[in-house]
Amino acid sequence: MIKKKIDDAAVLEQLSKLPEDSRYIYTLDDGKFRLTAMQCTAMVNQMRANFGLGFLETWVLGQAYVAGGLLAGEVKGNDRIVLTVQCGGPIKGFSVEAWACGAVRGYLQQVPIPLDKPMEGKDLNLLYGPGFLSITKIIEGSKEPFCGNVMMEYGDLAKDLALYYQQSEQTPSIFDLSLKFDKKGTLIGAGGLFVQVLPGCSEESLDKMEKLSAKLPYVGKKISEGEDMKSFVDEVFSDLKPQFLSKAAVGFSCPCTRGNFLAHLRSLPQDEKDGILKDDKFPVTVSCLNCGTDYEFSKEEIFGEDK
Repeated sequence: MIKKKIDDAAVLEQLSKLPEDSRYIYTLDDGKFRLTAMQCTAMVNQMRANFGLGFLETWVLGQAYVAGGLLAGEVKGNDRIVLTVQCGGPIKGFSVEAWACGAVRGYLQQVPIPLDKPMEGKDLNLLYGPGFLSITKIIEGSKEPFCGNVMMEYGDLAKDLALYYQQSEQTPSIFDLSLKFDKKGTLIGAGGLFVQVLPGCSEESLDKMEKLSAKLPYVGKKISEGEDMKSFVDEVFSDLKPQFLSKAAVGFSCPCTRGNFLAHLRSLPQDEKDGILKDDKFPVTVSCLNCGTDYEFSKEEIFGEDK
């Protein structure tokens, strides 16, 4: 993967003021809840730079990256999670893959997102339309991945993720996927929260959590102001006695390499190779779907010196 340079001076200045991208995991209320909190403004801005995304595309895919990073807090080692949405609205869908180590990559199916008219408000329901949300957990050593899916009811990724956990895993959950943009469309804060109800949680505790979640401060705004999510959790959830479990770095990362793409080109069927030679357009450029990296290859690299 090649990270493209972030050229926006305002973005670079903002990132210099923020704590490093991180994911924190806690238990709350004596083990009744599990909380994953994340700040990831640099990650989403790097994603935006690599794909060359506009405001709307950054908003949609940025939420998915936040969700992926939060979900990957559930797995360990080399395990990973794939979050996929397939829908009938203008975005068509997306796929985001996140590893336990904190690496996140993924893409939108439709760029740019076509709009018949300017959006009114922040409701993304019309962009999604009818569709399905699926989560696949790929566990190292397991013969088959675990996959579950739900029909989207809200056209709101946070609410539909909560619906997935309620229906597929019978676990009441709360998601907050937060992006803060300034008036010029610059992303200045990104992060989120994922609260899971654990076995043994009483109705009284659940009611207390629901009331608290309804009054949560704007996470993206707090991050944009330089607040670390650890401080945020300690303050906002103080009545639930947060117990810190772990911290991990998060970031936009893809395991693609130039060597892998070259090997793929060399292994193409002969008719496809003949087509490349006939077109005679070199260097051949191949783009990674998951991270937007462009790799260029000469005729000699693909076919050898005798072509």
